[in-house]
Amino acid sequence: MFEIGNKVVYPMHGAGVIIEIEQQEYLGKECPYYVIRLLNNEMQVMLPVEKADQLGLRCVNGMERLKDVYVVLAGCARVLPENWNHRYRSNMEKLKTGRIQDMAEVIKDLYLRDREKGLSTGEKKMLENALEILISEISLSSEMDRADVRRELLSCMQE
Repeated sequence: MFEIGNKVVYPMHGAGVIIEIEQQEYLGKECPYYVIRLLNNEMQVMLPVEKADQLGLRCVNGMERLKDVYVVLAGCARVLPENWNHRYRSNMEKLKTGRIQDMAEVIKDLYLRDREKGLSTGEKKMLENALEILISEISLSSEMDRADVRRELLSCMQE
């Protein structure tokens, strides 16, 4: 169970801080909910405590683990399906896992494909959303400015 003040990542939404655990009534039953302030847009979300694992809520990775992300981003692209729909579905499944390694792979693959052949509108949005989620986690973990993290990640992929 997480506590108030814990830094967490909510897959598909980004990193944030648990600011409160409050009771809410749902279907006539009182249940505890995490109230999380997300860094991406200063939005607050509420998650039922009992479904946190199922929804993929996890602690923010430490800088040691985040170094692996830079290795993935600096690496070579993998062979992707030519059909954008298949790529999109495959990448969406990876992002839903909430694993930072999967997210880094999706970002790298989409970034390189965009530079070589271009992306569909949906894939461009996916790339930007995944990049923002990764930026939020690195920024929260390292206490670096989001703009600096973005420049660092893009620079890593361009080398």
